[in-house]
Amino acid sequence: MALYEHVFLARQDLSQSQVDALAAAATEIVEKNDGKVTKTETWGLKSLAYKIDRNRKAHFVLLNIEGPGAVVEELERQTRINEDVIRYMTIRVDEHESGPSVMMRKNERDRKRRSEREERD
Repeated sequence: MALYEHVFLARQDLSQSQVDALAAAATEIVEKNDGKVTKTETWGLKSLAYKIDRNRKAHFVLLNIEGPGAVVEELERQTRINEDVIRYMTIRVDEHESGPSVMMRKNERDRKRRSEREERD
């Protein structure tokens, strides 16, 4: 089975529960096509480098997928149709990262730095 990382950006005006529903729908699509989602991470609402369809921010979601190429084709087709998703990217990888992704580790490091700074002040 091939391994993929699928990241999509959802519109900024969606609630967290709606973003979770989008991730659940993507997981359902993968599982219907004989694939498996091994990890789902929601990176939260982040600022974009430039406006995309009048959005300055977007909700970022990562899915680690195991499955044949047909799974990715169907997932990207469904994602392309969805108006709540403003961008997506699927990449084939040799192996999935164990533990939290780089983005999640960055969030933890930033929180730690903020708390240390507040303690000094």
